[in-house]
Amino acid sequence: MGNKIKVLVVDDSAVVRKVFKEELSRERDIEVVGTAPDPYVARDKIVNLKPDVVTLDIEMPRMDGLTFLRKLMAYYPLPVIIVSSLTREGSKLAMDALSLGALEVISKPSGAYSVGEMSLQLADKIRAVASVRVKTKKDGQENVQEKPIQAMLKTTNKMIAIGASTGGTEALKVVLTAMPPNAPGILVVQHMPAQFTASFAERLNELCALTVREAGDGDSLVNGLALIAPGNFHMLLRRSGARYYVEVKKGPMVHHQRPSVDVLLHSVAGQAGSNAVGAVLTGMGADGAAGLLKMREAGARTVAQDEKSCVVFGMPREAMRLGAAEKVVPLDRMAKSLLDLVSDDSR
Repeated sequence: MGNKIKVLVVDDSAVVRKVFKEELSRERDIEVVGTAPDPYVARDKIVNLKPDVVTLDIEMPRMDGLTFLRKLMAYYPLPVIIVSSLTREGSKLAMDALSLGALEVISKPSGAYSVGEMSLQLADKIRAVASVRVKTKKDGQENVQEKPIQAMLKTTNKMIAIGASTGGTEALKVVLTAMPPNAPGILVVQHMPAQFTASFAERLNELCALTVREAGDGDSLVNGLALIAPGNFHMLLRRSGARYYVEVKKGPMVHHQRPSVDVLLHSVAGQAGSNAVGAVLTGMGADGAAGLLKMREAGARTVAQDEKSCVVFGMPREAMRLGAAEKVVPLDRMAKSLLDLVSDDSR
């Protein structure tokens, strides 16, 4: 096989370092070139071993992972996958890390989370981020719109559905912070482990003019509200008369994902039809492409993020390949495009 993806594992747990090295070494295209118990050792190994991807624990002695990540992104930017505990504090730190430039987050192996399942997910994430060119990120840089778009919206029974994966947490921040407080109801699937989606929703709610929260089964979708699908659950749109609401449920993984963008978008096509606008943002794989096509066939307006502004172009590329995307839009114009399509009654 050609050149392998070189990975450095940074974790204060000797057990986690051993497990990651053993499991990832089973992958023919991945090589763990080194491990480090703390950021000081990691710093030297990064310089000497020049890894393609770093997995980083964020709760470590001597120097915490966030401090290390901040320095790394400022002076030696690399694709970083955060390894975090499932605690509330761990989830909050993971959101901080994604804001600082980390590309993905994965749960630490635990009794309830099989090492095999975790390793397959980690290997997929490593492949997805390995070729990403990470830009230098200095302190204080935030991908947030300064002011929400001010728009007079005619949004009776209109709604927006958005799907994203790798790079999506920052992309969604750009889109949702640009939305006005009276934006049509928005449903979001972001590929993310359980426990982390609540912290993600809380973070967005602090930044946005509209209300953002993790979805609960039966929640109504109304103007000024964005609902984030909870990790490890699918989210579907349902309708009762004029009322839209969500169903949150377990079920088999789709495209190795739960929540799945396709599951959401297929339900939106069936329940909202031409009253919906759908968007597929940055992410690896093909999740959302078939669902976006189903939305377009049902009369919905559809958008994909353009290649240049994507961290990983996989999901939008697949949507475009199927002819599912009516428009291709850069991230900084995505919110305006979605609002324009919601308000456009010409079709």
